Amino acid sequence: MSKAAERKLVVGLDIGTSKISVAVGEITPDNQLSIIGVGNQPARGMDKGGVNDLNLVIQAIQRAINEAELMADCQISSIYLGISGKHISCQNENGMVPINDKEVIQEDVDNVIHTARSVPISAERRMLHVLPQEYSIDCQDGIKSPIGMSGVRMEAKVHIVTCANDMAKNLVKCVERCDLTADQLIFSALASSYAVLTDDEKELGVCVVDMGAGTMDISVFTGGTLRHTAVIPVAGNQVTSDISKIFRTPLSHAEDIKVQYACALKQLVSMEESIDVPSVGGRPARSMSRHTLSEVVEPRYQELFELIQDEIRESGLEDQIAAGYVLTGGTAKMEGVLEFAEEIFQMPVRIANPLSVQGLKEYVNDPTYSTVVGLLHYGMQATSEVNSSAKKRESVGDFWSRIHAWFKGEF
Repeated sequence: MSKAAERKLVVGLDIGTSKISVAVGEITPDNQLSIIGVGNQPARGMDKGGVNDLNLVIQAIQRAINEAELMADCQISSIYLGISGKHISCQNENGMVPINDKEVIQEDVDNVIHTARSVPISAERRMLHVLPQEYSIDCQDGIKSPIGMSGVRMEAKVHIVTCANDMAKNLVKCVERCDLTADQLIFSALASSYAVLTDDEKELGVCVVDMGAGTMDISVFTGGTLRHTAVIPVAGNQVTSDISKIFRTPLSHAEDIKVQYACALKQLVSMEESIDVPSVGGRPARSMSRHTLSEVVEPRYQELFELIQDEIRESGLEDQIAAGYVLTGGTAKMEGVLEFAEEIFQMPVRIANPLSVQGLKEYVNDPTYSTVVGLLHYGMQATSEVNSSAKKRESVGDFWSRIHAWFKGEF
């Protein structure tokens, strides 16, 4: 069994409310992502992105890791870890610095981002991401890449995502108890966007909603950059809970009924179709119209979509998402979701599977795998950035060693 580092592998771990997913991706010579292993386990001990029972989460992670290792024939030692929950918050900040030289160099860019990120955050919070949006030099705005440009002072706009430190520590603790290292924590909504969006959509303006079991993770892109992120702590489990209470059936059966028979838009279901609903306490199963089930599910989906709409309105970006909405995650898979979402948002909507993957793509060709595949894309990008900066350092070091050798008469 080979070590992950030897084979240019990246591993993503998505600890969701209802399932834990692991994906192993190999970076091919032509810099593409090839899926070589997947592990999937029902999640226990998680609620709305937070850890409720450490031991149950650790057991589920270990089983998912073992499954992925077996399929990929490798030993996993480090992972990119997704994080979500209502404790996530975002803010847009500005920073300004004088340009030291006649033109902008990488050091100036690093300095202005450092200035923008130097906002006070409370001790119980942790900075997850500082994502540059755009730069302005003197009176020129909207610059994407300022290096090499001339000016006196430079300003940067950045999007900062923070999380509760304790929540992050609990997730990392679960991973470390499985003898793994968390290379980086990535906000799940950002990860999902890496897997399901095209550059055109980001440029035109798009809202991605990862509809999970415990949370709905939202990210809004306009002009090619991330402008707003949010987590709504209501999602698919609310639908399951309604089915369970109204039809007096255990939660596990309610989940099965939801997955197999529910439809988010009752007008798409005929009155004649009927389904069997298991009862509690050993009572016999009852027969029920599928249309009645849709009458329970539709108002809940309407509520979920309206919560998303309210969040986008509050962000002030509603008029800027010309490419519409991209829905992903398990709760977006239900029949009728697409039609109902278009009816409520009055915008184009698509249900997204992960894009740009090779290898065992049939294993991850499903909205429930968007976050874990996005973590691989994120990890792949982070790895290439680290490698390119290491090469730059090596070439600079090599240059100075040649100069040094020349002075010693060795060159």
